[in-house]
Amino acid sequence: MFAVIKTGGKQYRVAAQDMLKVDRLKGEPGEIVQFGEVLVVGGDSVTLGTPTIAGACVAAEVLEQGRGPKIIAFKKRRRKNSRRKRGHRQEFTLLRITEILTDGQKPSKTAPPRPKRAPAPKPAATDDAGAKESETGLAASEGTTAKTRKAPTKTKPKSKPQAKKPAAKGKQPAAKGKQSAAKGKKEK
Repeated sequence: MFAVIKTGGKQYRVAAQDMLKVDRLKGEPGEIVQFGEVLVVGGDSVTLGTPTIAGACVAAEVLEQGRGPKIIAFKKRRRKNSRRKRGHRQEFTLLRITEILTDGQKPSKTAPPRPKRAPAPKPAATDDAGAKESETGLAASEGTTAKTRKAPTKTKPKSKPQAKKPAAKGKQPAAKGKQSAAKGKKEK
């Protein structure tokens, strides 16, 4: 048996035990929600609504409330120094279809209570951690452990800025009035 339901301005073809992602609905995970806008009910015989079927509804269990992936809307007008960047994440509700009901029936299934998660056990302190703390000179009474403490970082000493040397293009000419000893000997 299948049905076509309308929610969030969209239509979905569903059957029992189908998983479905729809626009966000009110409801906590584990609750049962009903869809009253049933357009088609099919199976052995197909029943069409005008526009909906009176007395028909679809029951679904809310599994998760979430947000979809980020979509970036970037608009740019060339050479106009105009740009706009906006992000959007669409909210959704993940459902499991439990029943397709006709003739004004009410959902018979109630959502099973969700088990609460037990807190994770804290790791016990080992002798190795105490030995590491005693080596570094920190006592256990300071409230830090070897895992949470950060090692000191080494920083480089700042160097003094150096004057830029002129770029050498071939040999530089000697200063006027001074001649090297080698040139003076050759001229004589």
